[in-house]
Amino acid sequence: MRSAPTTSYRLAVPVQFTILGSGSNGNCAYLETDDTRLLIDAGFSGKQIRERLATIARSPEGLNGILITHEHSDHIQGLVGLASKLNLPIYCNRLTKEAIERHTKGRINAQIFITGSTFEVGDVIVDTFSVPHDADDPVGFMLRTPSGNIGFLTDLGHATKLVLERVRSANVLVLETNHDIKMLQEDLRRPWSLKQRILSRHGHLSNEAGAEVAEQVVHAGMEQIYLGHLSRDCNKPELALRAVNERLQKMGATHVRVEATCQKTPSATFQLNKRPTPPAAGILSETFTPAVPEFPPTTTPPQIPPHQPMLL
Repeated sequence: MRSAPTTSYRLAVPVQFTILGSGSNGNCAYLETDDTRLLIDAGFSGKQIRERLATIARSPEGLNGILITHEHSDHIQGLVGLASKLNLPIYCNRLTKEAIERHTKGRINAQIFITGSTFEVGDVIVDTFSVPHDADDPVGFMLRTPSGNIGFLTDLGHATKLVLERVRSANVLVLETNHDIKMLQEDLRRPWSLKQRILSRHGHLSNEAGAEVAEQVVHAGMEQIYLGHLSRDCNKPELALRAVNERLQKMGATHVRVEATCQKTPSATFQLNKRPTPPAAGILSETFTPAVPEFPPTTTPPQIPPHQPMLL
């Protein structure tokens, strides 16, 4: 793991991205570039991850590593077994590593990053940023590939200004729409304390909150939005799709394809075929604000030796 390069990308190559499954009981995604293959979270058993990869003619043996957003079980269920069996590096921050080791009562081969830092895995540049959720140090990712940018934004109670800035250049966005507020409030299976947690500013985004995020970050270069982490009991795909599509249609962003992901089956694979591009001037440009630099202009980011963890 090393600091992000300042040189430009080589010629773009196709990039494949698949949500292997997303919901309250498990979350996992697969990214493949010309020479890098990564999982984002590993919230299913190792057997299930293998079976889901097989549906797209891939196997865990081809992986180069696993990126972890946070330590909750629906994001790490198969992590330790899969990573130890295949000797895969796990990319997470220190608090998440410690929480995983507490929960699993074992040690993991973790490449530690500092939340807010940028590092490189193969030809994928990984931007990390903090998100408000009730975990020890939860993060979102912007995955910058030679063919496009993928924003990964699930498990958060609200979208801060920092969060919005970090995902505004996404060509593909994975966006949480966890629950329909009315369905959650009327649900008889969940105690009020759990409902309060879900609805809190460190809980989960509702359909309407997710739609508001989509409205604020959409741009001419955004092609696909995956709606993720849908509750089985307190949401329906059609409700999430309606909330986001109606908001995008009102602002004229009809070029963006919106797909609700599923807990049980993988999504369609999305292929990116172009270089990362900022929003085009003159079309939806009012929704785009340049991101705040990770480091002040008068300082330089800390340098990380090649293939070494960024230690706190």
